[in-house]
Amino acid sequence: MIVEESKSKAQVVKLASLKVPRTYEQICLDKLKEIGRSTAREWCTAMGYNTANSLAKVIRRIKAKSPEKLKIYGNRKPRLYEAI
Repeated sequence: MIVEESKSKAQVVKLASLKVPRTYEQICLDKLKEIGRSTAREWCTAMGYNTANSLAKVIRRIKAKSPEKLKIYGNRKPRLYEAI
C-alpha cells in the first residue's frame, strides 16, 4: 500500500492507492509459468487439486477472454499447455 500525504488548508489528507487484485485466471497462469509446459493434470496438481479436470472451466475462460496468454499444443488429450 502506498500512502501519499498532501497538505491543503491546515488539513492533512492521506490517500491510499491499493494494488489491483489478481483474478483466479491470472493466478493459474502464474502457476503454469512456474511449472512450464505441462498437461492439465500436472497443472491441477500444482494448483493443489486432486482431479485432472478441476481447471477445465478456468482453461475455457482463459481461451475465450485472453487466448494470447495461453498456448495449447495438440488437438487430442492430453494437451500440453504453456503460459506466455
